[in-house]
Amino acid sequence: MSGHSKFSNIKHKKEKNDAAKGKVFTVIGREIAVAVKEGGPDPANNSKLRDVIAKAKANNMPNDTIERGIKKAAGDSNSVNYVSATYEGYGPGGTAIIVDTLTDNKNRTAANVRSAFTKNRGNLGTTGCVSFLFDKKGEIIVGKDECDMDADDLMMAALDAGADDFLEEEDSYEILTDPDLFSDVRQALEDDGIPMVSAEVTMRPQNYVELTDSQDIADITRILDILDEDDDVQQVYHNWDE
Repeated sequence: MSGHSKFSNIKHKKEKNDAAKGKVFTVIGREIAVAVKEGGPDPANNSKLRDVIAKAKANNMPNDTIERGIKKAAGDSNSVNYVSATYEGYGPGGTAIIVDTLTDNKNRTAANVRSAFTKNRGNLGTTGCVSFLFDKKGEIIVGKDECDMDADDLMMAALDAGADDFLEEEDSYEILTDPDLFSDVRQALEDDGIPMVSAEVTMRPQNYVELTDSQDIADITRILDILDEDDDVQQVYHNWDE
């Protein structure tokens, strides 16, 4: 996977302006609300909420903001109920794109996602049309600058915790897990004091598509930008070799 490290992209997103940070906080806020609704407000008894809180802290969300989100979701029976929906399609040049959403209006979200594709030479497809090109994995990113552990020691800690694989990139380590074991592995590494740049269940492309046509590159960039700006969109996965 050399050359496809997510670390630099994660750092870039964290260094964006306040508007982009607000988008990240909106995404995580919805995840907190859903996690509380599904498993209750106590992180000790709700592994999904623990994972979302860890994600929030990795993105520098203030503790009081996290706590307010939990209390709001737990105490307001009239709070918005978000529904998850996933969309799949093809971008320019045969690229594959998966869009995960949390929304209170599926019609609005579906229309916005479809528009992002069709206005930029993409095609929204049916469920399963591109997901077979990805592997669902728990993914934990550890920045080398933030971790004092030797690579071998970190690898052994990860594997002992139940990780499937350990990859070393130029500026980071990537720890991969079975999705069902992700929470346990993340918690074990957190208990060991290992700092994490990000930790989430994600869709990893099996292969990447390189685009050389300038119009293809412009169009897929526009698709991804539009989706990134949509508050209903939680995550976008693609196999474009950027």
